[in-house]
Amino acid sequence: MRSTTASVPKRYQRYRERNSRSTWGSLRTCRTAGAARAARALLNISPSLEAAGLLETALAAGADPVLSPLSGHPYLLIDLGRPGTLRTSERDALCEWLNRQACPVIGLAGDVTTHPLACACDVLARDCADAAALIGNIEAAPLAALVLVQLLRVTAAMPIAQALIAESLAYATLQAGTEFRSWLAAAPRAAAAPDPAGRAPVLIERQGAQLSLRLNRPERRNALSVGMRDALFEALELAIADRSITQVTISGAGACFSAGGELAEFGTAPDPATAHAVRSTRSVAALLGRCADRVTFRVHGAAVGAGVEMAAFGRRVEATADAFFQLPEIRYGLIPGAGGCVSLPRRIGRQRTAYLALSGQRLDARTALAWGLIDVLQESKSATRVAHA
Repeated sequence: MRSTTASVPKRYQRYRERNSRSTWGSLRTCRTAGAARAARALLNISPSLEAAGLLETALAAGADPVLSPLSGHPYLLIDLGRPGTLRTSERDALCEWLNRQACPVIGLAGDVTTHPLACACDVLARDCADAAALIGNIEAAPLAALVLVQLLRVTAAMPIAQALIAESLAYATLQAGTEFRSWLAAAPRAAAAPDPAGRAPVLIERQGAQLSLRLNRPERRNALSVGMRDALFEALELAIADRSITQVTISGAGACFSAGGELAEFGTAPDPATAHAVRSTRSVAALLGRCADRVTFRVHGAAVGAGVEMAAFGRRVEATADAFFQLPEIRYGLIPGAGGCVSLPRRIGRQRTAYLALSGQRLDARTALAWGLIDVLQESKSATRVAHA
């Protein structure tokens, strides 16, 4: 296995120092309840395993343990540094076992194009420092991280409408959770200031077959408020009802496209069940999914949270060189809840979506172009296009 660095969690370092191949040998020859207990004890101190060791642990434990924050395992870190030699049946059994774990499965570096377990990982880390950053966020909000990866696993093949329902239910679960409630109690949030009288939160203009929608809360960095959501919803209803509208363009006024949801409104719904009911009947994401083939997003500056989640539904996403993309919801004990758990995987894949959501890191416009999150990068007078990585 690879050498560790100071940035790797201490539990990971202890595993590297204390475990040897003889430990694995004892598990290989034992298939009893004692082996399951040994596997649990081993996993408590070894969040990183190579393929061979992982296979032995999984076989020894059988159906148990399923790792979760409740059992002291908020994540599982797999060393992908060496492809290993797994038979097809072993690979399939391990992939199925990994997908049953109630925690994020992190693949550490290596050649992810050839490793037999890479596709079963929820998220891929470039190196130990990258893994440590992911782990830090996971350990700070383990239940949100658990719900995120489970949702991404089960919705990958779902139709958009059904996947959005699953996302809303998962989001409602976390709205009632301790992690979100703790953030609400600790976060200093000013009351939402009313928008200036007479000013529409979305500017709507139609010219022939083209409908232009412009987010219009520049002093709030176009944070998605209830009023803006409702205005977008009604405009998109028009686009769906009127097939003579062949092009819908969505952009933002002011310094950026959108800084995400209006934080001052977080936690103001009467209860999570009611919040889910509202999302089920006033979902901008659901309407975008129905008319996406006619929608172009033009992004500049920040596209954070709901901003990037909506944009990822577009048939075409154009961005300026100063644009950046970010999913910060893990900090609030939440997951992306404006459609991002559905829109982003369909553009950049499940693992990269999980990376953005679990890391909370900014993604610059050039990387977004390489990943396929945007289609065109506007640089001065020319537009840059590249094949998606």
